[in-house]
Amino acid sequence: MHLPRTHRPPRPPARLRPPGTGRARRAAAGLAAAALAATALTAPAARAQTTGHDAGKDPALLRLLRSMSLQDKAAQLFVLQVYGKSADTADPADVAANRKLYGVDNAAQIVARYHPGGFIYYANNVDDPAQLAGFSNGIQRAAMAQPHRVSETIATDQEGGIVARVQPPATQSPGSMALAAGRSTGDARALARITGQELRAIGVNQDYAPDADVNVNPANPVIGVRSFGSDPSLVSSMVTAQLRGYRAGGVTATAKHFPGHGDTTTDSHTGVPRIGHTRAQWEKLDLPPFRAAIAAGAEAIMTAHIIVPALDPSEDPATLSKPILTGILRDQLHYRGVIVTDALDMQGVRDKYGDERIPVLALKAGADVLLKPPADASGNGVFARQLAAVVGAVKSGEISEQRLDASVYRVLALKQKRGLFRSPYADTSRIGRTVGTRAHLAAAQRAADRTTTLVKNDAGLLPLKSGPRKVLVAGWGTASSAAGLATGIAAHGAATTVRSTGLSPTAAQIDDAVAAAKDQDLVVAVTNRAWDVSTEPGHQGPGQMNLVKALVATGKPVVVIAVRDPYDIAYFPEAATYVATYSYTAEALRSAVGTLFGENVPQGKLPVVIPTRDAPGTALYPFGYGLTYKH
Repeated sequence: MHLPRTHRPPRPPARLRPPGTGRARRAAAGLAAAALAATALTAPAARAQTTGHDAGKDPALLRLLRSMSLQDKAAQLFVLQVYGKSADTADPADVAANRKLYGVDNAAQIVARYHPGGFIYYANNVDDPAQLAGFSNGIQRAAMAQPHRVSETIATDQEGGIVARVQPPATQSPGSMALAAGRSTGDARALARITGQELRAIGVNQDYAPDADVNVNPANPVIGVRSFGSDPSLVSSMVTAQLRGYRAGGVTATAKHFPGHGDTTTDSHTGVPRIGHTRAQWEKLDLPPFRAAIAAGAEAIMTAHIIVPALDPSEDPATLSKPILTGILRDQLHYRGVIVTDALDMQGVRDKYGDERIPVLALKAGADVLLKPPADASGNGVFARQLAAVVGAVKSGEISEQRLDASVYRVLALKQKRGLFRSPYADTSRIGRTVGTRAHLAAAQRAADRTTTLVKNDAGLLPLKSGPRKVLVAGWGTASSAAGLATGIAAHGAATTVRSTGLSPTAAQIDDAVAAAKDQDLVVAVTNRAWDVSTEPGHQGPGQMNLVKALVATGKPVVVIAVRDPYDIAYFPEAATYVATYSYTAEALRSAVGTLFGENVPQGKLPVVIPTRDAPGTALYPFGYGLTYKH
């Protein structure tokens, strides 16, 4: 039910200068705080209305919760994707896409119609920091115009490395596996703090990071370098460092993907991964980072769309599994924070049940936040139907209102903890002093320099001396990788030629690269998951492997730089020189060039085992391996 008129929070004034500018921003923030304060109970009243389930909870949040309709409460649990680059976009393509999903034009209209709990940004929402801050403030203004004035969670995936929705000029942190190669929890925490500060400056208050999966399967198609590595202890230490860093930066961190997505050969975006670990193996390999995250005060944990029969013999995906989310995560691990589902448009959660049942089953399993409802086969969004399904499940008694309220309270309490009732807006005057500053960029480069791993230098080719030479840079890459490396190499006196051959080089492209190599002094071959040699649909095939083998066969000195997974060397062991960067950010590539020429002494140590191709149980290069230069 709604608050009685006499207790309804005051409506915002008709004219309010844009948030983010001095007095107007403070006034707007005050209104958000007033919305919560206006619901507060006096101490005696609070005690009188407190039930056993409410003991220890914030009276003002409880009053706000009680004032919300059933539909408003259910809507608070959804975090939605939206098209556009502003809250009131009128771009025809964005409007058409939003109408297909939600029946309205833009984010502001979604807020007005549905009152969702939040939004998630993807790369197509982002132009630059000022634009994104304006987008975020527009969403929050729309929320403040609603009767309850509940601010929005605004989230994104900013893991660093290969997963970063907000690109330069924002600081690009090394990815998880890269940071783990550097072995510095100080770097991990510092870069998470920087990322958190920059996200908060543009209005993002939750980061779906860090990744707490232990990547013990080199053929993992979806985690790989997003993980800190294959050792549970190393992963645990890096996860807890990043949790603390993000929190210090002002955003909610989200450890993912429980109960552990590190040992699969199936991508849960397109299929249903099955984890064959025994309970004992799971407790030894997958559990430690999540246990450590909980001990470190994790405020949010994201679920995995994976089947783990040892944890739930029903073979429901973990996102929909009460034995996993409630039985293990809540009851055995005593986790009290928010549980976020992975995106509900992923195939890993959609195979067994219909889209309208999925949010109901997720809540019954123990989830709190329902992320990114899907579209049906015709491209029409099912969010409205999923919302109605949750409301219907509560009305029918399938889900008790007490259970619904528990999740809504957790969501509201986390918003309160992030200060979103007090100050939901980004201060646009601080963007230039926070995002991509010289100090932040320097910190990212220093960390990247500590991560580059020299795995093989059999011919003693490295370090190179600067000076005139002809260098072919060939392999995977765009302007930010192969051409970026060529630019860095050219700065050391070389004349460079580039042959970009993509993820799956054809025979003609390989022949062209080999021909180009014949009058060169040196070849730098760039690989990106060259280990994925399967010719099945959805795989890259053997083209990158064949390219490297052909370049080595020319007899020219070849340096292979793996700019993603470090496992590639197992597929062309004849290559004598091999460097792993774990990502292709500008900082990683600068570090790679510096390593080639001895300006950066390699310090990275493998955070995974690189197995041989034909005997996966045999280590080609062990965990902790890494070469350096003699002074």
